[in-house]
Amino acid sequence: MKEIIYIIALSLGSIIAIFILTKLMGYRQMSQMSMFDYINGITIGSIAAEMATSLEENFVQPLTAMIVYSFAAILLSWISSKSIKARRVIEGAPLVLMNHGELYWENLKKAKIDVNEFLVQCRVSGYFDVSKLETAILEGDGKISFLPKASDRPVTPADMNLSAQQDYMVANVIMDGKIIEQNLRHTGNDEKWLKNQIKGQGAERVEDVLLATCDSSNQVTVFLKGHQKEAKSVLM
Repeated sequence: MKEIIYIIALSLGSIIAIFILTKLMGYRQMSQMSMFDYINGITIGSIAAEMATSLEENFVQPLTAMIVYSFAAILLSWISSKSIKARRVIEGAPLVLMNHGELYWENLKKAKIDVNEFLVQCRVSGYFDVSKLETAILEGDGKISFLPKASDRPVTPADMNLSAQQDYMVANVIMDGKIIEQNLRHTGNDEKWLKNQIKGQGAERVEDVLLATCDSSNQVTVFLKGHQKEAKSVLM
C-alpha cells in the first residue's frame, strides 16, 4: 500500500514537472516539431515514466535529466532564432521536390520520399493531377507545400477586379452554457443584449446554449444543446 501511494505521488510529480517544462519550452503542434523536438519529447516522456515508477527513492536523477533535456531544447530554440545557419542545421532547410513541372529525383531520395508517397501527399492536399502543380517544397517540419499553376489555382476576387469585404474573427460569447464576459465586452454589448439575441433564436436560458458567436456586425449565431440529442436520435 505504501508503494502504491508513493507511485501515485511520483506520477503526479512527473505530470507537474512535464507541465512546467512544456510551458518553458513553448507549445508546438506535432506538424510543427523538428526532428530534434520530436525525439526530445519522446525522451522526456520516457524519463517521466521512469520517474513515476521509481521505487528506490531516486527520483531526483530522472527529474534532473528531464530538466537538462528541456533546457537543451530551450537553448537550441534560442540559437535557432539568432542564427539562420544554425536554424537550417537544427530544424532543417526547405527542399524543392518539384519545380516548373519537373520532379527532382535526387531531392526525393535525399528526403527519403518515393514517388508513390509524393503522390499520396499531393492527393491529401487536393491535387489529384500532378501536372497542375508548379512547385512542391518539403518544409523543415516534414510537411510538403504545394503551389499550383496559375491556370489551375482558384479564382480570387482580385482576378475579377472585385472589391471583397474583409472578414474578421468572431467572438465566442457563450460556451457550454456560460457567458464569456471578456469576449462579450470586446463586442461592445452587455448580458441583457445577449440574452435577447439568444432568446430570439430559441434559447430561453443561457444554460441551453452550447455555443454562441458574435461577428463584427453584431450578428449572433446560436447552437443549442438540445440539437445534439435530436441528431443522435435521427442517426439511431
